[in-house]
Amino acid sequence: MYEFTKDCMINIEQIDNEHRQLFQVINESIELINKTDDVMPLCNNLLKSLKDYSLNHFAHEEAYMEEINDPELSLQKKEHAAFAEKINNFKLDTSSKENAKKSLNELLTYLVRWLYHHILSSDMMIGKMSASANEVKDSSIFDFSEKYMTGIELVDDEHRHLFEIIKGTNDVINAAYLHDKYDEIMRLLSELKDYTESHFHDEEELMLRINYPHINSQKHAHSAFIEKLVNINLSELDNIDDNQDEYLNELITFLLQWLSNHILGSDKKIGEYIKSHPELKSKI
Repeated sequence: MYEFTKDCMINIEQIDNEHRQLFQVINESIELINKTDDVMPLCNNLLKSLKDYSLNHFAHEEAYMEEINDPELSLQKKEHAAFAEKINNFKLDTSSKENAKKSLNELLTYLVRWLYHHILSSDMMIGKMSASANEVKDSSIFDFSEKYMTGIELVDDEHRHLFEIIKGTNDVINAAYLHDKYDEIMRLLSELKDYTESHFHDEEELMLRINYPHINSQKHAHSAFIEKLVNINLSELDNIDDNQDEYLNELITFLLQWLSNHILGSDKKIGEYIKSHPELKSKI
């Protein structure tokens, strides 16, 4: 069974409640499939129920984002459409009862993993992408301050360096007369991706050593952020001409706010867990 944990809470009541219900719908579907020898007669009703609930939820989520003028709305709509397309294009393997059950379980496993990924990468940022270009130009928001400290030296040092890379990228974006600006931005984003992957690996190794109970949620969040970095396509700059700086500033705002939110909402809990278990300090 897939658990809707506190790490998945985005602190918007209606959305959290609907996410919890969506997990329940998927879990109940999996339980029903596992108790049934022949899932073929169940398939259409199960998929219709799941699709109907998810589409209603997506509509509510998009309406909320539109109401608060969330800049990530267009991306959310694309991701929601991908979820619906996966269900719509699914073809049950009817070659045998066993294969039918297997293929339906594989679909539900894919959907729940997609849901974890979507919540922890995209939904987690709903209402938090509020910084304007002027706010991004305020260098103080790039300071790795006391509030981000987890109390774990390795983790804090690596977080500090991530902030430094993002700040360096921002400085290049807002440099008025810099030769090969595009190439330097690409280099820094590549460095950010590589260092982030290394940091997440170190953090997950630490969580394994201390048997951290929320490691799976952390892994989902980490993979989601890496995918965001991998999918950044600066070739789009050629098509947006006068709004290039705005596009890049929004990108940096997203990267900084996601990292800040993840540290404050998830990573600091690792430090709290260690503090509550003094015997784990020798494993850091």
